[in-house]
Amino acid sequence: MEKTNSYNRILVAAVAIFLLAVTYSEAQVLNKPEAADNPNLAGNSAWTAACASDSFNEYFVNFTWNPPMVDSDNEFILELSDANGNFGSPRELTRVADKNTVFDFEFQFAVPTDVRGESYKMRVRSTSPSKTSPASDAYPMHYVDYNSPLLISQDASGNIPTGGRIQLCGGGSIVLSPHNIPSAGTYRYNWYRSGTLLSEKTERITVSTPGMYYVELDYGSVCSGSANTLSNTIEITTGTSQGIAINGSSEIGLCVGDTHSLVANISGVGLTYTWYKDGVVVSGPTLEAHTLNVNTGVAGFEGSYEVEIEGPSACLERSTAVTVRNLGDFMVTRENDANIVLLPSQTKTLTISTTATTPTYQWYKDGAPIAGETNSTVEISETGVYHARVTETGGGCSGAPIDSESTTIVSPDSFEFVVAYAGAYASCQNTDATLSLSVINAVGGSGAKTDVTSDLESAFSYQWMRDGNALSGETSKTITISDFQQNGSYRLDGTLNTFDSSSNDLAVSLVTNISLIISSNGTVLCEGADPIVFNSSEGLTGETFEWVKDGSVIDTSSETITATEAGVYQLIIKTHDCPIVSNEVTINAFDESLLALDHPEELIIIEGETETVTASGAESYQWYDANNTLLGTLDSYDFQLEGQYLLVASFGNCTINRVITVTYRDNFAIPNVITVNGDGINDLWILPNTYSRKNDVLVTIYDERGKEIFSQSNYENNWPESTTLFNKQSMVFYYTVARGGENLKQGTITVIR
Repeated sequence: MEKTNSYNRILVAAVAIFLLAVTYSEAQVLNKPEAADNPNLAGNSAWTAACASDSFNEYFVNFTWNPPMVDSDNEFILELSDANGNFGSPRELTRVADKNTVFDFEFQFAVPTDVRGESYKMRVRSTSPSKTSPASDAYPMHYVDYNSPLLISQDASGNIPTGGRIQLCGGGSIVLSPHNIPSAGTYRYNWYRSGTLLSEKTERITVSTPGMYYVELDYGSVCSGSANTLSNTIEITTGTSQGIAINGSSEIGLCVGDTHSLVANISGVGLTYTWYKDGVVVSGPTLEAHTLNVNTGVAGFEGSYEVEIEGPSACLERSTAVTVRNLGDFMVTRENDANIVLLPSQTKTLTISTTATTPTYQWYKDGAPIAGETNSTVEISETGVYHARVTETGGGCSGAPIDSESTTIVSPDSFEFVVAYAGAYASCQNTDATLSLSVINAVGGSGAKTDVTSDLESAFSYQWMRDGNALSGETSKTITISDFQQNGSYRLDGTLNTFDSSSNDLAVSLVTNISLIISSNGTVLCEGADPIVFNSSEGLTGETFEWVKDGSVIDTSSETITATEAGVYQLIIKTHDCPIVSNEVTINAFDESLLALDHPEELIIIEGETETVTASGAESYQWYDANNTLLGTLDSYDFQLEGQYLLVASFGNCTINRVITVTYRDNFAIPNVITVNGDGINDLWILPNTYSRKNDVLVTIYDERGKEIFSQSNYENNWPESTTLFNKQSMVFYYTVARGGENLKQGTITVIR
């Protein structure tokens, strides 16, 4: 028999109703996420541990779920637990909003930079409807933010011992720590002794047991090795102090040709000896060589001698130094300055010192001996070149006399002063300045200069000059200027006996203490508005000044100016050597963006609550309701009722209007059960304000066979209009809520009589 088109339509409708019923009867299931292969890498294996870094941080997990379908605005969110697998405060890794019809897909995510742990888990949460998947298996996850070999040293000093070995004596201990990693205290560490993992996890470890010590950053069981942070090795050995010393006196005097042996106080116990002179090895290391013969026949045998020992169960140990002196050699030191200026009627004392045991002295002037001057000091009153000759007369050794360095005594032709700023000084920046005498030079006939500051600074009388004029009362070596009206060129003059001296000139330009303020009658340029005029707090008559816009001079003669363009305006008065700079005033071109609101103009509030909208950028504000009633003149207004409102913001004579629309937010969901028993309670299917009484929202209701029984735009919450539709105690209907052909909501309505 041939089937008719009517039969086909009935069959299709029945199948659709069956599928819809099945869809709403099944329970939605979110499955646990699982690690997935990275499609951007070779191979096809899922990851088992996430060892991320700044050079690689791209991971994928697979997620599957079963219908019914989620809402159109649903998002799937991949969340991460803490390091112990707990979701008390889950962290969002990523979210997707375009997988609401895809039942098997991959999330791509990056490991957060502070993640370090072995038992992280993941889960997936949907937002509409709100559901949460089971947690994934536990995975090691570490962000490897440091992946270079560590360097360890004692107390993180950075000094790696020679040969990588440190010896501990007498049961001591030391602290090892890395010294090349920033923020070392924020990491966990794996410390090893001779290959055995130790329990310590901090960056500092105290060691006293012999062994080979090294460390790496603890990035877990998988990631630690790939991070490549394994450090250098330091060997710790132990031993006992032997108390090594050199027998005899700590200072020994010898003559050339004398024989003498230095002998260590320990011998015959299998030790190795190394002898040092002035820190340089001269013998050894040699087994049992506990004696060193000093070769006095070699020039320079004198010096500081030490012996160092090393051996089984003995610490590497060096003795206290013994000084060997050449009795035939000594030093002569000049104790006064090399150049001395001698004023008329002055005397000076010259002094030398010597290391000779029994010295004799003879002073010379201009190469000739001075009769009777045979002490270590001499008092002179004449110019010339002086030195002393010292001869060693005791100590058992003969030696040549030694002359001291010479001292030149001169009489000056003139004196020169040098003055300088005391402390930091910058022209037209300081509010005060201190000038001080820094050097007095004695100038000879050839122009040679000798610093005689310490000798003569208290002997001169002084006078400070400004612009060539003497300053009353300023007669010390230092002057402080603290008033910009005292700006000028400063010089210090001085007098001593018949000598008159002058210093270099120093310019002082102090910033003025005048506060220059410019103001305007507006800051926004607007067509038809009053001109924007600038005024100054200081009078400009007789002053040299500049009006500046955006750093360029625009006027140098007008005491007031009018702004014709947007920009940054400023006034500079050039007076008292330093400019006086005013504040900046910014003039803006009129623009709608000058007005800012801290809330959107489409404002949604909860009925019964208040939402405050604050405006900024304008000079004054007026808030109106739909009836043009003035509601307020502050920069903010508290909205409580639905409706349209107008904000008028003024910028001088310019205004900006903003319309603010206030609607209520729905506080309840679409009901899925109504009771049509005529008791006036829950007899009608009531939709939230979002969907009811909206001209652009279409509400359609179907019976259990899929037949449309109700369709209405601007739904008035009036279904069912009668109870005659219901011939059963309980009936199920289906609904859709659409706008512009797009379904916003769908579901079932159970009607109970």
